[in-house]
Amino acid sequence: MKFVCLGYIDASMWESLPKEEAEKAMEDCMAYDNELRKGGHFAGGGALAAPQNGVTLRHQNGQVRVTDGPFIETKEQIGGILLLEARDLNHAIQLMSKHPGVRMGPFEIRPADEAMNLQILEISERLAKEASAT
Repeated sequence: MKFVCLGYIDASMWESLPKEEAEKAMEDCMAYDNELRKGGHFAGGGALAAPQNGVTLRHQNGQVRVTDGPFIETKEQIGGILLLEARDLNHAIQLMSKHPGVRMGPFEIRPADEAMNLQILEISERLAKEASAT
């Protein structure tokens, strides 16, 4: 099963870390990601830039409105996404509880919607074939 793991972080805490501590934390995370890769559990992922570098889109009164920053002002923001391959939710919890990133903020683990993702993949493949045929 695939799981989407959302890693949250307190941006002000992260920014206040001495450079050496921040680098060590990232090295630890990357090392554990490599362990997940070796075990066949790392299915992808990526880090996100700071929330203030993003925008939020909202549909209001028939129009799309763009606002700076995250949707909700909270202490913890999503810092990264990890796609995990695990037997079940308990296995995903077991794997992610060892991730060094959990010391910097919580991880939210959700099963991927495999049926919807299959539909998305099929549409993408069909459109790619159509584009290459023209």
